[in-house]
Amino acid sequence: MTKQLMIYENAVPISAETHRNVAVRQGSSFGFAAALNSVPVVVAEFSKAAAEYPIVFAGEGADLTPAAVVGLRADENLCVTPDGTWDGDYVPAFLRRYPFVFANGAEEGTFTLCIDSAFEGVNQDGKGERLFDSEGNRTQYLNTMLQFASDYQAQHALTRAFTDRLRELDLLEPATATATLPDGSRLSLGGFLRVSTDRLANLDDAAVLDLFRTGFLAPIHAHVASMERLSGLLTRAERRAAEHKGG
Repeated sequence: MTKQLMIYENAVPISAETHRNVAVRQGSSFGFAAALNSVPVVVAEFSKAAAEYPIVFAGEGADLTPAAVVGLRADENLCVTPDGTWDGDYVPAFLRRYPFVFANGAEEGTFTLCIDSAFEGVNQDGKGERLFDSEGNRTQYLNTMLQFASDYQAQHALTRAFTDRLRELDLLEPATATATLPDGSRLSLGGFLRVSTDRLANLDDAAVLDLFRTGFLAPIHAHVASMERLSGLLTRAERRAAEHKGG
C-alpha cells in the first residue's frame, strides 16, 4: 500500500514477527503534514475544529469527506511552522493518529492496524515507544494506539452516515471562497461543497427532528459557523509573510 491517505507513504500491517524490535518516536513535529491544505475531520471533532478552521466537504458520492481547511494554496499548511510546530489550539485526529492507520483486512468488514514505515520516527534503536515487548506481546503503547485507531474508525463510519444524510436531503451546494492575500493578490478557493442555509431552513419539521435526534443537527450548525473562520487563515498568511520577509 503506497502513498495512501494523503500523508501515508508506505503503510504496512503490524505484526510481532516483523515489528518485534520496532519502536516509534513520535515527537511533536507535524512536518509530515506541511503540504496539506486541508485535513479530514470526523463528526465528533466538528465543534472544536470549527472554532479555528473552516470545515468544508470535498469529493463526490460515497467519497464525500468533511475537511478542515488549513491552507489557502495547494501544498500549503498555514498551521505547520517551518520548524514543524502546529500553530493552533486543536490538532485534527487524522494527524494525531499518524503513523498508525487501519486498512481493510482480508475478510470483508475487518481491519488491520498498519504503520507508515516511511515515518522518520520508526526505528529499531529503541528510541521512543516499543510496539512489542521481549516476548512478542503488544505493549501498552501499541494497545493505546490500537484503541485510538479503532475509535477513529468508528467515528469515520458515523461521519459517512452523516454525509450520506446530507446528500439524501440535498443540503449541499457548490461553493467558492475568495481571499485577498498579504501581497494584494486575490485567491479563489473552489471545488468544495457546503450546507445551503436556505435549503436547511426549508426542511420539513420531520426531517429537522430526525437530524436532531440522530445528533446530526449540531455538526451542521458547527460547519455553517466555521465558514467565518477564513479570516483566521488570512491572519496566519499575513503572519507567515511578515516572518518570511523579516527572515
